[in-house]
Amino acid sequence: MTYANHEVLRESGVSLVPRRGLVESLRAVKESGELDSIREASRITDGVYERLANEQFSGRTEKELVWRMTELFHELGADEPAFAIDIAAGPTAASPHAVPGDRVVQDGDLVLVDAGARLNHYCSDCTRTFAVGDVSDSLREIYEVTKEAQQAGLDAVRAGTAGRDADAAARAVIADAGYAENFGHGLGHGLGLMVHEAPTLRPESTDTLETANVVTVEPGIYLSGVGGVRIEDSVAVTDDGCEILTSFTKELIVVS
Repeated sequence: MTYANHEVLRESGVSLVPRRGLVESLRAVKESGELDSIREASRITDGVYERLANEQFSGRTEKELVWRMTELFHELGADEPAFAIDIAAGPTAASPHAVPGDRVVQDGDLVLVDAGARLNHYCSDCTRTFAVGDVSDSLREIYEVTKEAQQAGLDAVRAGTAGRDADAAARAVIADAGYAENFGHGLGHGLGLMVHEAPTLRPESTDTLETANVVTVEPGIYLSGVGGVRIEDSVAVTDDGCEILTSFTKELIVVS
């Protein structure tokens, strides 16, 4: 409510008690209809990635690829992209929150693509990283480490798991490979009407996963001045694991 309405109630003698996280906690566990909307948004997102993988990357700017991906979301039935599409190529992808610009994609780049569909007010969220032509062995290495870490995170997600423990499972793989300092964000976040909701999967998280939460699992490795990799799925938490909602391949796809 507005502060003015708050004052009217207070002056009328109503005792107001502050509550934090009440609405967020109610939205964290999804009903069946909500899950269906997120599944369909994820299906559309998979289709967009399949179409994007057949596009020419090299010689186009990050912004041009964002525009093309926006067209694909509309062509495949999304209401709109769920958030500002992030396409970062080469050194731009060394930042986990890069802003697409006028850099022209070149052979040898890794291109990080983070996008999702909004459908019936509900969001999907998926990140894949593509290779443009031949990429270096060191870039292929961080891709494989990230993929292994993502699988460890997926394996850890189930009802009753603490958000910080799911994060730790993926983070340990990256740390063991020598890239602990290059994973500078949490493993994931809740997803629903908003792209970022409860619960969180982070080292400092106090959340415990429940059946019918929808969360992302998105570890990454970012090398300053070189490039970055992130692999992300949206998943629905179940009693004994998770249902992976975004199914586009996580093998490293080489595009032209």
